[in-house]
Amino acid sequence: MPPVSTSGCRTAAAMATRPWSQARNQLLGMASQSKLLAGVRPDGLEDAPQLRLDIDRKKASALGVGFDAINAAISTSLGSTYVNDFESQGRLQRVVVQADAPERMQQGDVLRLNVLNNRGQSVPLSAFATTRWVSGPMQSIRYNGYPTMRIVGDAAPGISSGEAMAEMERLAAQLPPGFAFEWTGQSREERLAGATAVYLFGFSLLAVFLCLAALYESWSIPFSVILVVPLGVLGVVLGTELRGFSNDVYFKIGLITIIGLSAKNAVLIIEFAKDLQAQGRTAIEAVLEAAHLRFRPIVMTSMAFVLGVLPLAIASGAGSASQRSIGTGVMAGMVSAVALSVLFVPVFFVVVRRFFKGSERQRKLYAHELDAGASQTTGTPLPPPSALPDSSSASH
Repeated sequence: MPPVSTSGCRTAAAMATRPWSQARNQLLGMASQSKLLAGVRPDGLEDAPQLRLDIDRKKASALGVGFDAINAAISTSLGSTYVNDFESQGRLQRVVVQADAPERMQQGDVLRLNVLNNRGQSVPLSAFATTRWVSGPMQSIRYNGYPTMRIVGDAAPGISSGEAMAEMERLAAQLPPGFAFEWTGQSREERLAGATAVYLFGFSLLAVFLCLAALYESWSIPFSVILVVPLGVLGVVLGTELRGFSNDVYFKIGLITIIGLSAKNAVLIIEFAKDLQAQGRTAIEAVLEAAHLRFRPIVMTSMAFVLGVLPLAIASGAGSASQRSIGTGVMAGMVSAVALSVLFVPVFFVVVRRFFKGSERQRKLYAHELDAGASQTTGTPLPPPSALPDSSSASH
């Protein structure tokens, strides 16, 4: 069922109409008492009085009346049947057969209808049928072949759609045996998308890791950058909770955005630390010098970004709910990433370099690049790569 805002479900059962309606009313009663739901109501037409025609098959067979003849008589008299066209004053007119209105208004009028038997004789319906009033559905709704009742509703103010859907699932589980429920429309898409959020975050981290591995030509250094991401995620969660926003799709967009923004600050420090360590400094000396050199650029670029998304966090008017949700998450995540990355990135770098030593090929390649730059400045020829001294032996 297409939900009004956030929540929608179908209650289905292969049972009679009366227990079916009772189960629906039971679910609606429990939903009305829940503080997580609002405006839960049935979607569709309510049951209404109907005239039921009970046919005695044995009597109809004894009188030679077939069900096709009964159906044709009732549908033609109460409804209508198209016969043919005729020409009148140069125009074609349609011939439609139907019982006159005064002859089909009362309950007894139905039993006075005549049906032709197999011998061509007219037999009144009252000879083999009776009528009675019943209460039944005005429309037939099915879902995957099962008779269905549609229910729509919203989440209560301050409650996320996921919490409201979980509450509806809990209430629907209390229905009698034989009843089931299924999400449709926007709620079904949200349920399916929620199951893929973990994979989406995983692929985002994998993409950042592969880009950093290509940048540094190393599989170990990117780990010191990826470890900064939880610092930014912490700020997104705290900012969203403090402002009372829900865990919706805009919250997830902010999480994915902060992955790249948190890594950006770590890259500024680790890039310099890697180069300084390749020059012969220890990991601690290199990362402390890099943090000192890149502190001001990190703060300036991050504050510029925070001020840039500030209008989103305080937006108002049409569409401002999504803007405030995204702006708050990204801004809070960026603030926490800046405040904590300067302290923790050096620690992450030292820990990673302690467990994963740099390769000899990278140190020789970096030393060759330094010699190439120095030779271009002084005009001296470059020594062959085989003659390059080992940086580790040179330090001794």
